[in-house]
Amino acid sequence: MESTSLKRRAFVKGTASALALASFPELGAAVTPVIRLEWQTFKTTQQFSSFYDAVRTMKSNTNGSSPASWQYWVNVHRNYCPHSEPYFLAWHRGYIYCLEQQLKTISGDKNLTLPYWDYYTYPVIPSEFTNSASANPLYVPRVNTNVYQALDLSPFASTVVNMQRGTKNAFETKLENAPHNPVHDLIGGYMGDINTAPIDPIFYLHHCNLDRLWNAWEHRSTSKVPAATNSYWNGSFTYASGLTMAKSKTRTPANLGYDYANDTMPRSLPPQAQRGGIVRVQAQISGIHGRPPVGNFPSSPGRSVSATRRSLGGAKGVHLGNASVSALVALSSSNATALKDTLAVSPAASPGDSLETPQAMAPGKASFRFVKLVLDGIALSAAAQNGGFFYNVYVNLPATGDIDSVKADYFVGTIGAFEISTMKHHGMKMLSYDVTEQLARGGPGNAAQIVVSFVRISGPNSPNGDAVSVDEVRVELGTDAP
Repeated sequence: MESTSLKRRAFVKGTASALALASFPELGAAVTPVIRLEWQTFKTTQQFSSFYDAVRTMKSNTNGSSPASWQYWVNVHRNYCPHSEPYFLAWHRGYIYCLEQQLKTISGDKNLTLPYWDYYTYPVIPSEFTNSASANPLYVPRVNTNVYQALDLSPFASTVVNMQRGTKNAFETKLENAPHNPVHDLIGGYMGDINTAPIDPIFYLHHCNLDRLWNAWEHRSTSKVPAATNSYWNGSFTYASGLTMAKSKTRTPANLGYDYANDTMPRSLPPQAQRGGIVRVQAQISGIHGRPPVGNFPSSPGRSVSATRRSLGGAKGVHLGNASVSALVALSSSNATALKDTLAVSPAASPGDSLETPQAMAPGKASFRFVKLVLDGIALSAAAQNGGFFYNVYVNLPATGDIDSVKADYFVGTIGAFEISTMKHHGMKMLSYDVTEQLARGGPGNAAQIVVSFVRISGPNSPNGDAVSVDEVRVELGTDAP
């Protein structure tokens, strides 16, 4: 893989003032927006050659501290990107906008815009990116080129009305969970690691499409985006030393002077056989009936984890390989009661949209308000480092029935090479998911246990054997919101 050895200290010394960016549009000013095109249309325009030549020129520049180099933008993402954090969508909107301005400067084509890859229509990476001719700047080695199995319509459900992370049923969280993360996982290679993903040119078309999907969702009348005057938009994003952008400019594409050729949300998934030749196979796609069998994993007891977290119990030594598997988290009677009490007062279980503390908290109840699923001590096997697979994570799946038909009620998130690299990038050893809503929707069920399921999704090329090991899968009560 290409070198990413440039240290952050050296990178931030670079003079971002040398970055020849077009001036940001004045917020609220009347601007005729430029239109970003889907790749299949984009490649038929004169912009294609401008884009192709600009990428080639930037990749040939070996000065990683220069904004005119490809490596510079890899470093921007590695040093400043937020993942599984607030402003995931807004920060990336500003990021690809800044790169777009650099591409205009390099190419000398003021009409050049970033194209997007609509994988909800074309789930196979465009052939222009898979042509391995030595002079093709769009080509890098990849594990898989078909991302059908990463696609998910749940972010666009009518029930998803809140935008930002930290609100109930948040669009930003759902879109990052899928399709964002599993697209990275399935493609693998550079895309399977947060530190190297922007080396692959398809990365920018992927994020341009995510930005388009956010924009399409915002157009829906029921979608709730913080108002322009909301303090959510205070402050600025940093992309490099001397290169910042007011958060308020990223609220809408119009603020940055662009729009998309297609501003509609996907309503269906593309036919697999027509789009990639993949046949629905139980071992590869989550269309299996009933939750996976429970593995024989030792139990871990409930305990205090910190001043704000309490473990209700867990399962130890969970190994994930080619087969799907479930882990049983057994609860003592006192911990089962604590779980019920938390769900009874949690704002995530209330009918409103806010996750603020309810005004009428029952006296004597615990201060815990949220339930977390924690995967602690995660390691990726050597064979799985290159990606090409992921696991869909669920809580309390029904014993029987098609998982696809009930996914929205039990789905927690995904785990694969990309998510694990992101975890390590942030200096962590665990992944944490908020499961309050899922457990509240499912009702008490068997209060003595929680079943955590890992459904393996394998691309046409994927590793065999153990892929991920988890020291402990546990359920925690927490005082903190998602």
